[in-house]
Parts: sequence; C-alpha cells; structure tokens
Amino acid sequence: MRHEDLGALAQRQDAVVLRSQLVGCGVSRAHVEAQLAAWRWQTLGPLLVVMHNGPLSDRQRLWAAVLSGGIPAALCARTAAAEAGLVGWEAAVVEIVVPRGTRVARPPGISVRVHESRRFTASDVHPTRLPPQTWPARSVIDAAVWTRRPRSACGLVAAAVQQGVCLPEVLTNELELAGKVRHHRLLRSALVDIGGGAQALSEIDFGRLCARFGLPAPERQVVRLDASGRRRYLDAVLRTSTGRSVVIEIDGAVHLLPERYWDDMQRDNELTIAGDRHLRFPTVALHLEPAKVAGQIRRALGLPPDLSEPWRAIARQGSDKSDQGASHLHV
Repeated sequence: MRHEDLGALAQRQDAVVLRSQLVGCGVSRAHVEAQLAAWRWQTLGPLLVVMHNGPLSDRQRLWAAVLSGGIPAALCARTAAAEAGLVGWEAAVVEIVVPRGTRVARPPGISVRVHESRRFTASDVHPTRLPPQTWPARSVIDAAVWTRRPRSACGLVAAAVQQGVCLPEVLTNELELAGKVRHHRLLRSALVDIGGGAQALSEIDFGRLCARFGLPAPERQVVRLDASGRRRYLDAVLRTSTGRSVVIEIDGAVHLLPERYWDDMQRDNELTIAGDRHLRFPTVALHLEPAKVAGQIRRALGLPPDLSEPWRAIARQGSDKSDQGASHLHV
C-alpha cells in the first residue's frame, strides 16, 4: 500500500474515493473489506467508498455525485454555478454532466440529476477547481438553458453578471457555442441589455417597456450628485430631445424593508432638492400595469399621449365599455 498516495487522494477528494482508485494506490480488496467490517469506512453503492463512518458533508455529497459519473464528469449548471459564487439560484439536487450515453450509478441517499451532453468533453472541466466542475460561463448558460421559465432564465444570467461570476461578453460567447438551445434568442437579447449596464432583471424589463411604448432609451447606472454633495447611482434617466429628463428607480422586494424604505425616501428627497424630476415603480408594476407606468413617464417628460398599438388597444377597450354603460378603465 502506498500510504502517501492514498493520503493525498483522500485529502484531495474529501475522503470520497472510487474502489478503482484504491486499487491504483495499492490498497488490497482485503484491506478495504477489513476497514468496512470494522465500521471505519462506509460504502456508497458498489463503486464508492467513504473513508470515515460519519455523516457526509455537503462537499462529500458533491464528490460522490461527480465520481459516480466516471471520467469525464463534472458538476454543472446551478450546482457548479453555486460553486463559482452564484448566490440565490442553488439547485435542490446535485447536477452533473456526462457525455451522451454514459451510464451513471447514482450513489444512494444523494439526489443527483444527470445531464447527458453531446458537446461535453474534458476541456469543459475547469482545470483547478474541485470537485470537478464546468467552467463558470458554461455552468451559467447550461443552468439558464435548462430552466423552463424564460424569465427565470434571464434572471439567472443577470444575477451571474451582477454578482461578478461572469462577464456578459463571456456568457454571450458561451451561448453561441451552445448553438440552438432553449431561450437562445431571449438570452442573447438579455445579455446585450446587461452588457449595456442593466445589472438587474428589473432594469432589463424596464428597457423593454421603454422600447415597447416608444419612450426614450434609458441611460443606466447614471451617477449624480445630490443636494448634500453625495454621489448617487440612479437606475435610469430618460431624456427627451428638448432636454427634459426624469429619474426612474425600479424597486425590488428589498426596498419594502422599513430601514431600506427610509433610506430610499431620504435619497429621493436629496435628489428632488437637487432639482431632479423623480419617479419610482415596483418591479411588479412593469408586468402588471406597463401602460400605466409608461403613461406616467410620458406625462413627467411632457410627451404627448402615445397612439401606438398598446394605447390603441386600451382606447378600444375603454370605448367598448363606455358603450355598455359605466366605464372602468384601469391604465
């Protein structure tokens, strides 16, 4: 038995090893069986041995999942993205990727989701990170592509950029390498928006709302000095050709916390004192009442009513209701 080799292997893989690896280190089958019989070690199915008898750590569960896939195999998608630093998008199972046609002996007691990929090779595995995992860009794009809901897919890539996991141009390149995959056009559009400064999904949605209702294109993450001389980063500023402008802030759920809400009010007050015209909208309003949001922005900018298709549809709806009696037009 080569104790130094075995010790290095156990340390590298958090004490989770394949039986074939033990053989490679010169460990006899009799020695393995003796350790198991003495309850010093434990098995995870027919292929894996854990070199202790206690509960598995989270990291050991990751090792068990990826080792069960053979070589090459790697943590992937949301699991690998979380290992790369993505927070808030963790998977409920351990996700691994293997070449198409690979037979995987799932370790008992560990929920493993196996993705078979024709384009997965050893070069897709990060050279230094352990347990073996796909490169961050591939992890994020795979996670987005394998997400059923389009909005969640866009939210995931937006979060990856916002949290510094990947640059938008790197994700765009990985998306093109993936070829014709689910959400391809939407993800490419979202990455273009993110590359322009929209580092939260709400900002992406707002940019699309502006385009849909014929509003000026938003300037994102603009820096302003408030009345007290402090630098403020604004979600968006819209300007007309005449120079009139309005500051737009898009609030997520965190802004409803009492301490954050008061901070927001103080910030709004300072910007108003400094002379800015200022509007705030909750994220949900962009989806539930987009016409009302657009209408308020148009009035703040002094623009005439928009008679493009969305507004004509609303006008027709109001006309139909007025013909029937009382009108209840919600815009």
